[in-house]
Order: sequence, then C-alpha cells, then structure tokens
Amino acid sequence: MNEKKINRIVPRHILWPFILITSCFAWWGLANNMTDTLLAAFKKIMSMSDFQTSWIQIAFYGSYFCLALPAALFIKKFSYKAGVLLGLGLFIIGALLFYPASITMSYYHFLAALYILAGGLSILETSANPYIIGMGPEETATRRLNLAQSFNPLGSILGVILSKYFILSSLNHAGVYEREVMTSSQLNKIQGEELSAVMGPYVGVAFLLIIVWFFIAKIRMPKAGETDSKVELWATFRRLFNNKNYRWGVIAQFFYVGAQIGVWSFTIRYVMKELHLNEEQSASYYLAALVLFAISRFICTWLMRFISPRKLLIILSSLAIILTALVIAGKGYVGVYSLVGISGCMSLMFPTIFGLAVKGLGDDTKVGGSGLIMAILGGAVLTAVQGKVSDFTGSSNLAYLVPLICFVVILYYSTFISSSSYRKNN
Repeated sequence: MNEKKINRIVPRHILWPFILITSCFAWWGLANNMTDTLLAAFKKIMSMSDFQTSWIQIAFYGSYFCLALPAALFIKKFSYKAGVLLGLGLFIIGALLFYPASITMSYYHFLAALYILAGGLSILETSANPYIIGMGPEETATRRLNLAQSFNPLGSILGVILSKYFILSSLNHAGVYEREVMTSSQLNKIQGEELSAVMGPYVGVAFLLIIVWFFIAKIRMPKAGETDSKVELWATFRRLFNNKNYRWGVIAQFFYVGAQIGVWSFTIRYVMKELHLNEEQSASYYLAALVLFAISRFICTWLMRFISPRKLLIILSSLAIILTALVIAGKGYVGVYSLVGISGCMSLMFPTIFGLAVKGLGDDTKVGGSGLIMAILGGAVLTAVQGKVSDFTGSSNLAYLVPLICFVVILYYSTFISSSSYRKNN
C-alpha cells in the first residue's frame, strides 16, 4: 500500500499519533494471546480441569465487561488520550503484579493480577477503537479501524512466541499422575519454577510499556470527536437500545469474541489430542493460526476497497461455519488444518462488526463503543460454556459446537440486520 493510499485512510498531519495509537493494538493482542496459553500452562502446573482453567478467561474478560462503561465515561469527561494513558498504566501494574503472584504461588493472586491487567486493556480498547474511527473521514472509518486492527495479530504472534519459548517450554514434563505421587516439597519446587517462567514475560513487557506510555504522554494528539464532554447517560442508553443495528452489533460482538477466544483457547489441547503432540509442539499450530489471522486481516483491509465490509463479513462467517463443522466431525490433520483455517475467517470480524455497529451514532459513539467492548464478556462466558461441554462430553471436538453457534449469529447479523440498516442509510 503506497503513501497516497494510506493518506486516504489516515490524514497526513496525524500520521504519527495514528501510528502510536495503532501500536497499542499490538500490545493488547500480545496480552490476549499470552493469556490464552495460560489455560494450557495452569492446567498442567496446578492439575486443573478445563472448567477450572476457564476462570482465567472469566477474570480476564469479566474485567473487560466491568471497566468498559467507566472507561467511556472517563474519556467522555476528559479525552481519548487520557483514556489510553490510564489503560496502559493499569496494564503495566497488572503485569508487574505477576511477580508477587509467582512468589505466593496462588492461582487466585494470578487471577487478581490478570483482572487488573485486563481492566487496563478494557480502558485501552474503549479509548483506541473509536479514536481510530474518528481520525479521518467517516467513509473510510471501517477500513481505518481494520488497518489499525491489522497490527493486533502481530502482537498476538509475539505473545504466542513468548509463551511458547518462555512459558510452555519451561513446563516440567511430569504429568498429573506423576505429580499426585510427589511429596509436597518436590511439587512446590516444580511449580515454583514453572510459575516463575509464567511471570517472566509479563514483567518484561511491563517495563517495555513504561517507555510506550511516556511517548504517548509527550506527543500532541488530535481531538477527534471530543467536542462534547457533557454526559447524559440514560438518554444515550435509550437511543442506543432503540437502535436495532447497534443492539444486534453488540450481540454479534459478544458471540464473536466468545468464538475467537474459544477457538484459540482450546487449539493447543485439540492439536495435542489429534496429533499426539506435547504443549510446546502444539503451540506451533496455534502460532500458525495467528500468522494466518494477521495476513488475512491485511488482505481483508485491501479487499474492502472493492467489496463492502458487510459482504466480506457474510462470506467469511459462512466459511467459518463450514470449517468449524469440519473441526467437530474431522480427525487428525483434517480437523487441525480446519481449525487453523478458522483464524483466517475471524480476522476481519471484530473491527468490521465494531465499525458497522457504531455507524451513524455521532455523539453516542463513545458510550456505544464501550458497549461493544463490554461485549468482550463473551470471551469469558462462552469459553466457560465450551469448557463445560468439553468436560461433560470428554471431547474437545464437540466443544467446538459453541463457536459454531457463534458464527451462525454473526452470519445472521451481517446478512439480515446490518443489511437493512445499510439500505436505510443509503
């Protein structure tokens, strides 16, 4: 993409602020996907069930839900820049708290650190997504958000690499039955080493983010969409609730995030079962899925020059349904390759649903954006449901019925709800 085409999406005079805010998309992608691998790590370290490890996602995405609306009120009162700085600050604090958690060796202390970290990400996303939409013409808003979101999977890939080589590779080979017969001192020694390996990447990232925080604090940022700081919460809620396109956009986003987190959280275990590999080897397929996700997002951003975002969403949600069905029914490499392929379909979904849902909201965009971030709660709720299905059926294949249903909801939104709104506005 040459400079002239980039400037059609991003005005030249705000290119550096755009780049700095876009970098935040990579950082929360890194945190999200490092968290996904924690399910496999804690399952082994603490000998937990799938449902018990799903509390990692409940803490993480539950915090997203709780902090999104306060974040919207904060940026409504102050600015998008203030929201970005507050979000990054909590991200840093939560990551640093992994150090004392590794010393106490308490699962609940890790959950508390994740809750604080994810609260920062919630504020960061609530600020950055609508901020990017406001950094330029409305007609290119969804493309601009897709461009910024294209750097999210690059951070995700880095997160998986850090997890693979610094966390999963450091797990002791002793399985659940071997750990059961160990003495308390033997088990504590192994778990202490493993939890130190979990802590290291998070603390390292925190120190790097301190530098990013100071860069953003010092640079002058545009005041996109920040002319009105008056908060009329109930009136805004009424307008948003009566907007069918927005209301269903929140529902679609809830199911999308549930699908994405469910697909990725269970990828390592699915590959381990189907290909008889260990955690570290299986993480390579997870990494391949993220690489495909990143490449597909750049391709979809380019395709939006020729195909409307809504039509692309219809095509890829339909393909995701087919691939998920193959994951459920398939075996071996057929199931694994289909599972990797789903990530290519998911690449455009979050920013496209976000862009379609906030279209035409005007001054309600900040609070409306918080509702779409609160919908990230789907990552906690539906991942827990998927864990229960896996535990109850004893089949990681059948657990993918949950993402299948999610993609059906997204197809319904893009085909029927968003299309009627599009016709009404054109």
